[in-house]
Amino acid sequence: MTSPTSLPTSAGRFNGGLRRLGLSLFACLFAPCAFAAPQQAAPSPASLNDGPYIFNEQGKLQAAWLCDGEVISETVVRQQTLPPRCAYPYPINIPAFATSDAMPYRGQRIIAISDIHGQFGLMVRLLQANGVIDEQGRWKAGDARLVITGDVFDRGPQVTEAVWLLLQLQGQARQVGGEVHYLLGNHETMVLSGDVRYVNPKYVDVAKRLKRSVNGLYAKDTVIGEWLYLRPVMLKLGDTVFLHGGISPENLELALDMDGTNAGYRASLGKPKEEVRADPVTARLYDGKRSPIWYRGYLDGQLKPEEVRDLTDRLGIARIVVGHTTQKQVGSFHGGRVIAIENDIKAGESGELLFIEDGKLSRGLLDGNRAPLVEHPGAPEPD
Repeated sequence: MTSPTSLPTSAGRFNGGLRRLGLSLFACLFAPCAFAAPQQAAPSPASLNDGPYIFNEQGKLQAAWLCDGEVISETVVRQQTLPPRCAYPYPINIPAFATSDAMPYRGQRIIAISDIHGQFGLMVRLLQANGVIDEQGRWKAGDARLVITGDVFDRGPQVTEAVWLLLQLQGQARQVGGEVHYLLGNHETMVLSGDVRYVNPKYVDVAKRLKRSVNGLYAKDTVIGEWLYLRPVMLKLGDTVFLHGGISPENLELALDMDGTNAGYRASLGKPKEEVRADPVTARLYDGKRSPIWYRGYLDGQLKPEEVRDLTDRLGIARIVVGHTTQKQVGSFHGGRVIAIENDIKAGESGELLFIEDGKLSRGLLDGNRAPLVEHPGAPEPD
């Protein structure tokens, strides 16, 4: 078992630099189609550690771990605390039931992170350095809001650990008036629908050993899955909207009816691509050029600053915070109306957080220091 203070920070590294690509409406419905998934080595069978995966089997919860390649399982119950074992380094409290994000926002400080992509160790270091969690992986940010703007899934080797941490932190935060908002990105929707081109090879092996499909590891009959299927895609806290890709001008009404849009995504999760394509309502939610989980128009030169200003004015907000499109640092675009927070955590080397406190924005660095946002005047230049 890896100790909480010396977690691995970079396995399954993914080279950034894949730039914005125009995606057709249906040909690239769930994933980019202009490049292949990176090749990654699977762990040797003897070193394979993962879990727990908790399945609901005939009304009973069955937890399964992979410990040095061996499947270990036991019957568990709701609200039981599982000690650290094999992969996840902290205790796990099995929730009584899954809930949606429910705590009303009252102006508390906001902390945001994006595109973790299985880099659990780096995520832990970043959250610990910035006072979000303690050395035992427990919430210590009081009544703050932690927002994850999608793409915890794919690429890296510790996706399951990252999701368990977020699930645990949500329960702990709520006990002290805080909240954890895990918003789904394009990679979550891909995996849940069975598109596993970008999963780390480890999870193909794990699924085979547990006699499940990869998306079956996170299906509705699992404790993780029942929680994931309730996660939203868009969130508004005060004068800020958060989501993975962005709100295109053509899809403004999706943001104006945020509850309806989130409900539409929840209803479509896990459905086959063909079924999603056949329904014009759900097809629109996954349109690679304009959908909320795929849009890149703020950062690839499609929109001018005045168009972004019109968009935020019509939504009655100060800013939109997005992930999805890689930047070197957390940055401000279009006069502060777009904040881009995907800063290549997926490479496993470094990362930053966004802090919003009393209307002031800053970057939380890996050494625990704060820095101003990187300002990008005017519209970004297209690649």
